[in-house]
Amino acid sequence: MATLTFQTLQDLAACVGQEVAVSDWITVTQAQVNQFAEATGDHQWIHVDVERAKSGPFGGPIAHGFLTLSLLPRFYETAFEVVESRMGVNYGLNRVRFMSPVLVGSRLRGRMKLLTAEPIDNDGLQMTWETIIELEGATKPACVAESVVRRYR
Repeated sequence: MATLTFQTLQDLAACVGQEVAVSDWITVTQAQVNQFAEATGDHQWIHVDVERAKSGPFGGPIAHGFLTLSLLPRFYETAFEVVESRMGVNYGLNRVRFMSPVLVGSRLRGRMKLLTAEPIDNDGLQMTWETIIELEGATKPACVAESVVRRYR
């Protein structure tokens, strides 16, 4: 459930340059990692072989970097909503860095800063977001991503 509500896209656009919201914490489970491996075909042992991963470089299985990145929509959903927006679509990524491994059982949350907001056709708004995916208890984030999202009224 979103914790911050904007009535219109223009209300959200007024927040350019600011941290807009912080999401709820999400716990990464082995089931999620296994499902992601099935969906993508990435079955590397550091993700899916729990026993082998215990003696690996991270002391246990870790989430795929792209699994961490794929949580962006969930972070946005739990952080805010725009009442007069019927849909949103991913438009792309400008930059992504995976800075810390995410051990299974770790908790993540997103901090969203709105970098740009520009009107587009069909009553839309193209926004560029910097999202810092925090890893609970870590000094460095799990991921920092600059994503481009289009929302429509």
